[in-house]
Amino acid sequence: QVQLDESGGGLVQAGGSLNLSCVASGLIFTNYNMGWFRQAPGKEREFVAAVTRSGVSKRYDDSVKGRFTISRDNTKNLVTLQMTSLQFDDTAVYSCGAARWTGVKADDYDYWGQGIQVTVSA
Repeated sequence: QVQLDESGGGLVQAGGSLNLSCVASGLIFTNYNMGWFRQAPGKEREFVAAVTRSGVSKRYDDSVKGRFTISRDNTKNLVTLQMTSLQFDDTAVYSCGAARWTGVKADDYDYWGQGIQVTVSA
C-alpha cells in the first residue's frame, strides 16, 4: 500500500518560513518524479514544484520561484519543500504527489498524500 505522509505545516506570519516534508512508503521511490501542489479554499489544485527521479531537475510555478525550494533524498524516500518569504496568498492545503511519468499537472500523479494546512497571516 502506497503512503505519502506530509508534515511541517502550520501557521506563520507573512515573511516567515516553513519546511514541508513528505515521506513515501510502499513504492520504489526512485521510479517516481515527486511534486508539491496546493489548493486554496474555493480554488482548484495548482502546481507548486516538482523534482525528477534523480533530483537533478526541478521545476517551479512562477508564483513561488525564488522563494520555494524542492529537494529529495532518495536514501530516505523523502521530498521536502522549503518555503521562504511566505505571503498571504500562499495559504492553502499542500499535498505531495508521486508521478510515474511527467509531473506538472495534477492528472499526471499516481499517488497523493492527505495534504497539510499552511496558513500565512497577513
